[in-house]
Amino acid sequence: MKAKAAVIKGLNQPWEIEEIDLGDPVAGEVQVRLAASGLCHSDEHLRTGATPMASFPILGGHEGAGVVTKVGPGVTNIREGDHVVLAFIPACGRCRACAKGLQNICDEGANLLTGQAIADKTHRVTLNGDPVIQMCLLGTFAPYVTVHEASVIKIEDDIPLDKAALLGCGVATGWGSATAIGGTKVGDSVVVIGIGGVGINAVQGAAHAGARHVVAVDPVEFKRDQAKKFGATHTFASIEEALPVIGEITWGAMADVTIVTVGEIHGDIIAPSMALTGKGGQVVVVGMGSAADTQVTLSLFELTLLQKRLQGAIFGGVGPRSQIPKLLDLYRSGQLELDKLVTKTYRLEDINEGYADMHEGRNLRGMVLYGDDDY
Repeated sequence: MKAKAAVIKGLNQPWEIEEIDLGDPVAGEVQVRLAASGLCHSDEHLRTGATPMASFPILGGHEGAGVVTKVGPGVTNIREGDHVVLAFIPACGRCRACAKGLQNICDEGANLLTGQAIADKTHRVTLNGDPVIQMCLLGTFAPYVTVHEASVIKIEDDIPLDKAALLGCGVATGWGSATAIGGTKVGDSVVVIGIGGVGINAVQGAAHAGARHVVAVDPVEFKRDQAKKFGATHTFASIEEALPVIGEITWGAMADVTIVTVGEIHGDIIAPSMALTGKGGQVVVVGMGSAADTQVTLSLFELTLLQKRLQGAIFGGVGPRSQIPKLLDLYRSGQLELDKLVTKTYRLEDINEGYADMHEGRNLRGMVLYGDDDY
């Protein structure tokens, strides 16, 4: 079938709306009609080259939800008409990582940056006959996607799909970075650096876990104000401003957990993040950096003698098949806020405006909503 899509054709080029050809599902795949797609900063890393892809053009988008319209041979757990969330990390349930309980680093993620479909290592999307890479093997910047069942999480029909889409990346990643990887406990002090679509959910997660102090750090006043609505007890424009106050409110113990969720991470943020963190504490690095950036500023003396930990995290450290249903249950019970996370919605044709708003700090999360004219 043909569908319009937002693609990039080269480094630092704008998103362009093109008509793509989308293949039908083969064995192990399904096709989904999307209701919405989140605008995540990670897709901007495709434009800048910070996330190296095999080739151009690239179909962006990795945070979406919709209704299954076609099912390929051999798919038994998903049927036409099912409501689903697409997870940017596939979870096969069979590989060594999945067997160890680490579905968020499933071996099927090895080809996420190549665009080669899990099922047969070909491409399901083409443009003028040329293969198109689907971001995270999804490509939610199009109203229809053909994806592997390992990337699809069935949900109940009562959940609004535009809210469920947020679970495919930002919410699950942020929440888990505070609760699972971060291990926030009742009475802890937690610092979140960078309050965007991921960081705001780290704030939510820390507050839900019972943190005594939830400190949000972001240079944008709008984001600091929003953080207070999602559970932040203190907000600061910079790490330098936060440092003395965190020392004061914790009686010198500093943070138990510091979560770095800035949109573009650089190595020079690690040392000050560690300085915010107390003895035996942990810095969780969630934000995406350039694949070419290997320089990190870090006091090894402090790391050893104060027994601090530096921990990477993807998808919040929890497998999508367990995390997404759990978070939707919390949403139903009023313990997880989804309705107020989206600051502004856009048509697919306005995607460049959406990313401009993100860069200017006007959005917690922007979202593309698909209407009848998109199909």
